[in-house]
Amino acid sequence: MCPTKLRSSDDSPDSSSSSSSSSDWIHEAITGGSLKHVDLNDGVNGWASPPGDLFSLRGLDYFTRRQKSPSGDWLLNPAGVDWLRSPSKLDDVLGRPDNRIMSALKKSQSRGRSMKSFLFAVNLQIPGREFHSAVFYFAAEDPIPPGSLFYRFVHGDDAFRNERFKIVNRIVKGPWIVKAAVGNYAACLLGKALTCHYHRGENYLEIDVDIGSSAIANAILHLALGCVTAVTIDMGFLVEAQAEEELPERLIGAVRVAQMEMSSATFVDVKTEVDGAAVAGGGGGAKGGKLGRRRVNHHHGGHTTTVAGEDNKG
Repeated sequence: MCPTKLRSSDDSPDSSSSSSSSSDWIHEAITGGSLKHVDLNDGVNGWASPPGDLFSLRGLDYFTRRQKSPSGDWLLNPAGVDWLRSPSKLDDVLGRPDNRIMSALKKSQSRGRSMKSFLFAVNLQIPGREFHSAVFYFAAEDPIPPGSLFYRFVHGDDAFRNERFKIVNRIVKGPWIVKAAVGNYAACLLGKALTCHYHRGENYLEIDVDIGSSAIANAILHLALGCVTAVTIDMGFLVEAQAEEELPERLIGAVRVAQMEMSSATFVDVKTEVDGAAVAGGGGGAKGGKLGRRRVNHHHGGHTTTVAGEDNKG
């Protein structure tokens, strides 16, 4: 597994160096979606990939001297961001038949490419009158080294993951009240502070983080969303090192969300038709082992796309 070559500050999202340094499907994933890939330094209403050295993590001698050091390169490539809204909570987005990131990978694999690729996604689920999901995708084109801390995290159980999954926040720009509430360079074990659901597929691991499971986290996030167009935040995801041999810590991946517009979210309306009845949110089940027909509608920019498939309810 090769770390991604860091993007220079003057690289544009559609630069030739970007497309040549990653496979075609990753380039397609990065440049798609409603939240656009923007310049790291002055982009707005979009996302970018901050260098790992902006994050200070546990260094080689952390347990003896409590010293932290710059993370260095990410373990995985950035592979896109989705900003979604829906009438119900979106779970296991990589397992959905309409997911654009997985579709891009499968299209590449149908041509005999990227057969060993692995996807890692963090889905921050935000409650409200409508549910929102900020989904951050990262990819490895080579197998994860067996025995590494990240390998143990991917193949471990949920108890291990809850003890280790960490986020590090860095407020790049924003009102003082947001900086005071969120904290700068604040680290948090998400699996302990919030309810996390882990979805393990054949070639992916997705972590759904339920922000609504903590009243404090929910209040802080909605405070930030109230002035979101003035906020730029870096988020780094990692597996916490808890033993000497696991040091130094390394970022799985990092993302910068820059002055996002709430209205830029793609609307996802999930309805399941079972025995002629439509059930919002994909809930319910068919009786007697019948097949239910699953319909997924996407609305963005005045357009609607419908993806239909068969769900085995038996």
